[in-house]
Amino acid sequence: MDLIRRLGEEQKAAMKDGDRTRTAVLRLLRTRVKEAQVAKRGDLSEADILKIITSEIKRRREAIDLFERGGRGDLATKEKQEIAILETYLPAKLSEDELKAEAQKAIEEVGASDPRDLGRVMKILMPRISGRADGSDASRIVKELLAGKEE
Repeated sequence: MDLIRRLGEEQKAAMKDGDRTRTAVLRLLRTRVKEAQVAKRGDLSEADILKIITSEIKRRREAIDLFERGGRGDLATKEKQEIAILETYLPAKLSEDELKAEAQKAIEEVGASDPRDLGRVMKILMPRISGRADGSDASRIVKELLAGKEE
């Protein structure tokens, strides 16, 4: 079943169950998908939808940080619940070793030899790991691997 249809069906189920948080998250997510479809003037690929989900998770993580600094633990908890719901639509996360292996492949493909090649490596790596690993973790690992090559 494609992801857009799954989101719609699960939103209906959440509404029937009276799960307000899940309903609100799915409604917002479906709205973001529709907005992206309109902007693209066509259907979205599953990778495009995963990018939307990832960006919504990132937004909520930033909000959690702000809420915690502002002493609003209740709102931070709500954002964490929403992240948990959104993460169910992402593919399984890559382990540290799997991420290192993907980064190493990208480094070899580009022929990178020092940290200045970070951008070229990330350009190849990010589409491969989209939704399965955080960009900051990928960047950190690539920097470590490139720094090791430099020595």
